[in-house]
Amino acid sequence: MNRIWGLLGLLLFWGCGTQQPTTAPSTPVPQGPEGVKGKIVMGGDGGTVSGFSAVKEVEQIMNYLASDELEGRDSGSKGIEKAAQFIENHFTSSGVVPYFETYRDTLAHVKPISYNIVGWVPGNDPQLKEEYILIGAHYDHIGIVAAVYSDAIANGANDNASGTATVLELARYFGKNRTNRRSLVFALFSAEERGLLGSKHLAKKLKQQQLNLYTMLNFEMTGVPMAHESYLLYITGYQLSNLAEVSNAYAQEKLIGYLPASKTYQLFKRSDNYPFHKEFGVPSHTYCSFDFTNYEYYHKPGDEVGELDLDYMTKVINKMIPVVVGISNAPEQEVEMN
Repeated sequence: MNRIWGLLGLLLFWGCGTQQPTTAPSTPVPQGPEGVKGKIVMGGDGGTVSGFSAVKEVEQIMNYLASDELEGRDSGSKGIEKAAQFIENHFTSSGVVPYFETYRDTLAHVKPISYNIVGWVPGNDPQLKEEYILIGAHYDHIGIVAAVYSDAIANGANDNASGTATVLELARYFGKNRTNRRSLVFALFSAEERGLLGSKHLAKKLKQQQLNLYTMLNFEMTGVPMAHESYLLYITGYQLSNLAEVSNAYAQEKLIGYLPASKTYQLFKRSDNYPFHKEFGVPSHTYCSFDFTNYEYYHKPGDEVGELDLDYMTKVINKMIPVVVGISNAPEQEVEMN
């Protein structure tokens, strides 16, 4: 009975700059994905990962975003401002330029005022660069809550520093390597915990600007493996498009599966993919590994880095790189609505 009430409790919670993108840097970019496939090598023992992203790099991101210093990253707080500056610095060092005049997309309707952080890596193909893929995650959490064993800071390691770290590492890969023929927008949303306010704002704004959005790939709670599945992630709204099939083809394994509970609890409508689905009508999904049985610290002070599997997180990031490379470089749009 306690588990049932716990699941019902989860459902209660799961739940904005100028108008033109900035110019791309003038440095030459390589053409196409040559030399990428086959170089993302996964280690075989104990979840050890070799490849672009290393565990120590993921750990550094996670240790800061989920630290007590950030006080749970509540929207409009001093803590989330530190997280925003951290993300901006990461984008800058990775060669990811601001999508607007700055990285900040102001949510003026959220009080205190909050910010989405938005960067991009322009595509290197003369035609395909006019098609955009948006890769996102929310970086806010719920701040200070009722204390549990004298700890009142909801650090939000799994929810959603894990998804944020995934997006930051993907941004670092493409910012450094520039192997994408289509343009990639990297968006970290605020005010997700207040009802998807950040993603709703950005989706409407980009729709008004007539962005040619191909697909939206969102990451949410990717910090621990699923308890009883052989695949690493599921996507919400699995049956609405062929994204899982396309992802698995580029991963060359069953990386993405179907979680029935995702449909039962309508998770497709409860994360930042949904506003883009509503505004653009394109395939927009969330990659996730939270399966309702594998993590007991949802929206609790115990959601800390020490409870996560950083080897698993790093493996997910490295296995998603060829997926995004493939989707961004295919001559024709392969991800389609069913």
